[in-house]
Amino acid sequence: MDKYKTIRPIVLGIIERDGKILVDNGYDSVKDQHFYRCLGGGIEFLEKSDEALKREFKEELDVDIEVGKFLGISENIFNYEGKDAHELVLFYSAKLKDEDYKDSYVKLDDDKQRITWEDKKDFIEKKKIIYPEIVIDYL
Repeated sequence: MDKYKTIRPIVLGIIERDGKILVDNGYDSVKDQHFYRCLGGGIEFLEKSDEALKREFKEELDVDIEVGKFLGISENIFNYEGKDAHELVLFYSAKLKDEDYKDSYVKLDDDKQRITWEDKKDFIEKKKIIYPEIVIDYL
């Protein structure tokens, strides 16, 4: 499936700890813009969204998470790297096990991609960009 030609259902987990949230670091070279995004990914056919979220964390960081409360759903239409995209995003709160907590992580499929804890206040005060922006409402 070409994610730039269909409406893509995805799930994102909002993990908070000590006033910070766990986020993926992104960069759009066309816009020359650094941004952040909560972790998660595509929901596969016949897969429940909470199970997709667990799978994505396992695939990306090799950690098991506890999926919490369903927070909401949002339609996200955006442009990334010069391409239009359209997502339906389901949001859940989630938790890491204490033994899986680290100051930062590296994605298993991209050892250059850093996953970091960022102050949620920086997103609320718009000092840093997070996508989709509705995440701020859930903080």
